Amino acid sequence: MQAPPSTNPTLTSQYPMRTIPSDDATTLGHGALGATEAHASAPYSPTLGGDRTMSNLKGGDSPTDDSEYDEERLAQAGLAPPVTQKLKGPRKWMGLQPVAPLQSHEKHAHHNHLAWSKVKITFKEPMAEFWGTFILVLFGDAGLAQVTLGSKNPGSAPGGMGFGDWQSVSWAYGIGLMLGVYVAGDSGAYLNPCITFASCILRGIPWRRLPMYIISQTLGAFCAAGVIYGNYYSLIDDYEGGPGIRTVGGPTSTAGIFATYPADGVSTANLFFDQFIASALLVFIIFALKDDSNKGSFIASGAWFPLALFFLMFGISATFGLQTGFAINFARDMGPRLMTWALGYGNAVWTTGNYYFWIPTTAPFLGCLTGGIIYDACIYTGPSPINTPWFGLKKLFNPKRAVQERLESQKDAGAI
Repeated sequence: MQAPPSTNPTLTSQYPMRTIPSDDATTLGHGALGATEAHASAPYSPTLGGDRTMSNLKGGDSPTDDSEYDEERLAQAGLAPPVTQKLKGPRKWMGLQPVAPLQSHEKHAHHNHLAWSKVKITFKEPMAEFWGTFILVLFGDAGLAQVTLGSKNPGSAPGGMGFGDWQSVSWAYGIGLMLGVYVAGDSGAYLNPCITFASCILRGIPWRRLPMYIISQTLGAFCAAGVIYGNYYSLIDDYEGGPGIRTVGGPTSTAGIFATYPADGVSTANLFFDQFIASALLVFIIFALKDDSNKGSFIASGAWFPLALFFLMFGISATFGLQTGFAINFARDMGPRLMTWALGYGNAVWTTGNYYFWIPTTAPFLGCLTGGIIYDACIYTGPSPINTPWFGLKKLFNPKRAVQERLESQKDAGAI
């Protein structure tokens, strides 16, 4: 299934047979610890494999250009989205398209005019990031909880073989990422502030979108950790040695179920490099998977892309988990760390490992950006600051021109 070709010749030549608003056209949705290609506004998502916009327009034709944001045309079809100037304002402030695309049908269109529906549509992409990250961390931390807490009495497992090992953790995070990408397809499924940050610099994601996405992703991880804590509360008490006992870094500590902590005997420099290289590898491969000009990426396109992300996460977990626990994601580490701090693990969540927390807070941002820069500098031929004069440094000396180009691009897309 292919989407109709874009009416924009520039986009058509760069991204054939796809319709992508120019606001997001250069991003390719490098999200999701991974990512889906289609942002909320793309009528066809090769990741999810279906029409993501309103295919029941007058005449039965899916929109092939900015007409998907033409409220007058949608109104004539009886499908006008409930977007007023009051609702457009918050979306514009967050760097989102003024009108959230809807998948609807005539007999259901009136539901979109309910009070909660208006809120849901206004914050559609941030909520998608919240729930996508929630699913990622829920599966991952639940896997860690089962392996850790089950190790106290492995004979109770079916067959007496225990409740899993590190490979089980790799499976849990890989599956969590894959399913989280499906959940958050409308937002681009970044699920990782570090990937969102790298995409703002290298793929033209509006900077105004970054704060809301970071908040949504971190809050999703925070809430997922709370659910896991509540689900395993009794076993945590038993593992720690009694009701209310909560420790960090000891032989019976359960803090490592939620946030990452360093292995003993590893230098600070080594810990930082471990997080840096794993994060760089993550974005390098994601950018390769979403590069239309990379002939090796065709097998990972469309519905296969989340599966490719599963193998990517599984591989990183299996090879970079020993020293640091492979955080590679600010939200995945900071959200649960804040939750454990609030639940009584104390200030040790910050001080353990010579204040280790600053490494998963900073190294993934630098690593993801570096991985993207290396890919763009060596392989990518599409639009990127690296593929401009002086590797993008020229724009730093002419910031007015860079701002003007961005405003013109967003104006053409109807974002401003």
